[in-house]
Amino acid sequence: MSNLARKMQQDQYQQQEEKQSVKKVIKQTKSLLSPGEKILGIAFVVIICIGGVKIVSNQSEIYQVNKDIQVAESSINSLEKSNKELDTQVKDLSSFERLRKVAGKLGLDFSKDNVKVVH
Repeated sequence: MSNLARKMQQDQYQQQEEKQSVKKVIKQTKSLLSPGEKILGIAFVVIICIGGVKIVSNQSEIYQVNKDIQVAESSINSLEKSNKELDTQVKDLSSFERLRKVAGKLGLDFSKDNVKVVH
């Protein structure tokens, strides 16, 4: 065999090895996950995201309701304080001594026979 024939034979052998190595590379690039596993993974991530959004929205609603409750309680407390002050004023204005002074200013006479005490 001549040198040229050997050289051609070696070139063909190298080309065959390259083709085989290319085939091996193609086999190695396969995905680690099957399409079904990818779909399940994506579905799981979507469910986790939706759950997180739902939890955050529920917490914000709870916060808003608690805020409204506190505002209502503070207004109730201020109204109760105002009512107590008004009750005190009513007691002061309806005292017997004050009524007697007002009756005297209006020209009414105080007589024990005409006075009735009502509670």
